[in-house]
Amino acid sequence: MPAPIAVRLLPHDPCWAYWAEAESDRLRAALATVGVGVEIHHIGSTAIAGIAAKPIIDLLGVAPSLDTLDSSRPAIESLGYQWKGEYGLAGRRYCTLDDRQTGARLVQFHAYAAGDPAIIRHIAFRDHLRARPELAADYGREKARCAALHPQDSHAYSDCKNDWIKRVEAKVLRAIGKDQ
Repeated sequence: MPAPIAVRLLPHDPCWAYWAEAESDRLRAALATVGVGVEIHHIGSTAIAGIAAKPIIDLLGVAPSLDTLDSSRPAIESLGYQWKGEYGLAGRRYCTLDDRQTGARLVQFHAYAAGDPAIIRHIAFRDHLRARPELAADYGREKARCAALHPQDSHAYSDCKNDWIKRVEAKVLRAIGKDQ
């Protein structure tokens, strides 16, 4: 696991949606050149209006299989992404795109095979918060609390907000009949 970095939350920026769409288009085009069709969703805090977020776009890719994802590695890397494999989560392929000048993380691409339960979990959580601004605001407050507790440790920050996320995810998944 990489060393922790400082936590930098910024107010929501409507440009994040455009950036996510442009990067999704770039990934889809590169993958199409190797015959891989992929569905891509903008997830994470940058996909939820009104809450602060680290200025890193999270994209969720859905491909036919892990084998097709693995075979598409050169196409993804040709865009400047670093391929990290499962990176601690079985069934996921994780890739990151960093700014070549500053080294700052720009995009995290989390890709799964169609049917993986993580897909529903990520999308349901995002959609639930988008539809409930008061709950999104609660999440924003939890993120701010965790950032204040762990301003120099991105790992501790993530761990801090994890209980809140898991609690809401469990409620959402029960409500849609997709308990994991």
